[in-house]
Amino acid sequence: MSQKEIRLPYFIAVLNAVIIGLSFLFAKLVLDYADPLDTLAFRFAISFLVMSVPVAFGWVKLSYRGKPIYKVLLMATLYPLAFFLLQAFGLQHASSAEGGILYAFTPVVTLMFASLFLKEVTTILQKLSIFLSVLGVVFIFVMKGSSIDLSNLTGISLLLLTCVTFAGYTVLARSLSKQFRPAEITYLMMGIGFIFFLITTFTSHASKGTLHHLFSPFTSGIFIVSILFLGVVSSLFTALMANYILSKMEASKMSVFANLSTIVSMTAGAVFLGEEVTIYHLIGSIMIIAGVIGTNRLGRKKTSESRNKLTEVNSSRS
Repeated sequence: MSQKEIRLPYFIAVLNAVIIGLSFLFAKLVLDYADPLDTLAFRFAISFLVMSVPVAFGWVKLSYRGKPIYKVLLMATLYPLAFFLLQAFGLQHASSAEGGILYAFTPVVTLMFASLFLKEVTTILQKLSIFLSVLGVVFIFVMKGSSIDLSNLTGISLLLLTCVTFAGYTVLARSLSKQFRPAEITYLMMGIGFIFFLITTFTSHASKGTLHHLFSPFTSGIFIVSILFLGVVSSLFTALMANYILSKMEASKMSVFANLSTIVSMTAGAVFLGEEVTIYHLIGSIMIIAGVIGTNRLGRKKTSESRNKLTEVNSSRS
């Protein structure tokens, strides 16, 4: 494998985290015009329709014959369906800060799942690096005055389950990357999300008699730009990138990149919303970055040494 092929997944993982970090800013904007369920319906409708164009013209080839599609359906129930529903209802009972703190533990859950189901092996230093990255996120939120209110057990439980569902998706996607191409997994994910959230939001509006208000947010230019970013860039492109990354990189290594989105979100808030950046933001950011680098670098020496030993054994046998 060339040096370019080795570096590309890492570059895409960083780009993926940047987009996710920016998506928090656009998500705040769209919620001024539409409720969370409508937003999800629009996001996945746009994602699915945009990807359907190259599929229809044959620019993107998809082949599902003889492949275990039911496994992708199972994966899609974890993400996007369960993840976004749990997040939406969890944030009704807990604050966004609590959501940020709890979501930071996703790499830890992913590490456990990857070890259990994928038999991925990580060194002690890699495990410590993952925890350092998590602590960096928690440090930023705690220093901002945020904390977890244990009286919000419903919200906390639902938000913890988002960690489980996303970790489950990551592990399943890594496993399915041997049988499906990234585009094949992504197209099914977007299609399932589109159908589910469209039916759900139409049913909700029909029961309330508010169907005529469904498309009223599109009278706002801010909403149109924001929902296009969320649908095309934040949903479709990130799903394609994540599924590609997981075909090239271990799930435990990939998951820790998600914490970089906290730094991007913080930077975007400072630049576009005038939010203050203090010394503890910088300290937490350094912890996050150090954790990401450590997770992806501190296991290589061991792998390299193992390969060298194997080469020596094979040479001696010959």
